[in-house]
Amino acid sequence: MSHIDPEREQFEIFKSLPRDVPINMLNLIKLKERAEYAGAAPEGVKTGADAYAVYGRESGPIFNRVGGTIIWRGAPRVMLIGPEDEKWDLAFIARYPHAGAFMEMVTDPDYRLAVRHRQAAVLDSRLLRCDELEGTKGFG
Repeated sequence: MSHIDPEREQFEIFKSLPRDVPINMLNLIKLKERAEYAGAAPEGVKTGADAYAVYGRESGPIFNRVGGTIIWRGAPRVMLIGPEDEKWDLAFIARYPHAGAFMEMVTDPDYRLAVRHRQAAVLDSRLLRCDELEGTKGFG
């Protein structure tokens, strides 16, 4: 089973959490070999990576406007702990000044148009909201 968009129940839980606190969203993305659009793909878009790049270009200004920043980005190489069959192409942490900013982004009309490129690009994904904890200098 692929996970591309949040299920209604998951989104309702997200909306029920405090919106006035900073959040970090851990993103794990597995891209499709070939982009899959409901209609015609944009000119020059062939792969999932191509479509995800278009998603980034179109959603980036909205992400920036709401105060979002990418605080870390990486290329996963090996699953050291966890299911060996879960392979990810991209991993990143997106920081929002507050959860309300994330809500503002995903309900923006221009973002809702841009998200079709993400849907065409992504084979599977994980998106995990992380609230900040006090005393982040250690593991405990």
